[in-house]
Amino acid sequence: MQPPFPASRTLGLAACIALVMGNMIGSGVFLLPASLAPFGWDAVAGWVFTIGGSLLLAFVIARLTVAMPDANASQMIARAYGPLAGFAIGWIYWLSIIITNVTIAVAATANLSSVAPALARPGAGAVCSIGFLWAMTAINLAGARAAGVTQIGTTIVKLIPILVVLVLLILILGSGRAEVAPFPARGLTGAGITASAALTLWALLGFESASVAADKVRDPARTIPRATLIGTAATGLIYLLVCSGIALTLPAAETQTGSPFGAFVSHYWSPGPARFIALFVMVSCLGALNGWTLLQGEVPLAMARAGELPRWLAATDAKGTPVRGLILSTLLASLLLVANSLQGLVALFTAMALLATSATLWLYVGCALASLRFRLVMPAALLGLAYALWTLWGAGVVASGSSLLLMAAGLPFYWWARRERVAP
Repeated sequence: MQPPFPASRTLGLAACIALVMGNMIGSGVFLLPASLAPFGWDAVAGWVFTIGGSLLLAFVIARLTVAMPDANASQMIARAYGPLAGFAIGWIYWLSIIITNVTIAVAATANLSSVAPALARPGAGAVCSIGFLWAMTAINLAGARAAGVTQIGTTIVKLIPILVVLVLLILILGSGRAEVAPFPARGLTGAGITASAALTLWALLGFESASVAADKVRDPARTIPRATLIGTAATGLIYLLVCSGIALTLPAAETQTGSPFGAFVSHYWSPGPARFIALFVMVSCLGALNGWTLLQGEVPLAMARAGELPRWLAATDAKGTPVRGLILSTLLASLLLVANSLQGLVALFTAMALLATSATLWLYVGCALASLRFRLVMPAALLGLAYALWTLWGAGVVASGSSLLLMAAGLPFYWWARRERVAP
């Protein structure tokens, strides 16, 4: 008797939700309260805009997946606007995943450095980050099932510090132990909302993860939309409550730390439990890194099979694992880390996060335009496109311009792949 789905399709609904939430709940949520504290209530409004825009784009991508369950995001764009457009979006998205992995690995090392201070030195920090990259690659080389099981486990673990903060928030607000920052008399400001919304998007990148891994998902037409919307809504709500709660209740001086979660637990509970926060954050980062590593192999595999990258990358092992794509991606990430190894961990994290956000936004722009081309959920697509372009503008000229240059750098590989297709 034949199985209902191919053996390579090993990710069910739970694993897909864990993939979406695991990729979204990474390093961002644990660092954002410090960045958002100066914006006060403007940051709360920024979260609302970011969550709303992310849900719109997630809905658009989910509907595209229902309409084309056999295609990933870049293939959908190719069907709408031609192979060159699909390649350009797929290429910059692949690079954005590699940059994201570097960023997350650096964040994991930065949190571990609070326990092992020697890692704060640039050279040692780079070596540790490269070790994290290759450890997650080894898990993914074992197959999508191993990556999925790891993702479920790390997602459960990473929710522990978030649940601790949520419980503390309920207790301190109910008992009156904390004073919430007052709503400003001047009201909300457009500049503050725009700036905070640009910051919060980094934390919500990844809601498209299930669609990108469509080739590994059982019953993708039903599973991917459900996992995408459930994972995005749940993660957005968690972020809104936790980040806003810390930023609005913790004294301003205490939020400006490398571990605002730890500062919150220490202030309202005890310094003892706060010492474990860094370890939980490290596990959270590694869980996100595991999920993004899965995608950094799937994207070049799909592009090579579509004739957009050299066919050398289209090969898989007996379990359907894109070994070459995974190894090549991790090599590029390692080289990126080596090239920037003299920077401090915080400076490296900031630069890579902004570039990764800008590069990923082009995928969201492309999906919204594809939805408009196919006349699918047009109101949502229009609003999602407006949100993506607004955030791309908010990311700044340097980051957005750099992402365009990276996109153009892929053209030689596209021409190489086209020559292979016409070769006898």
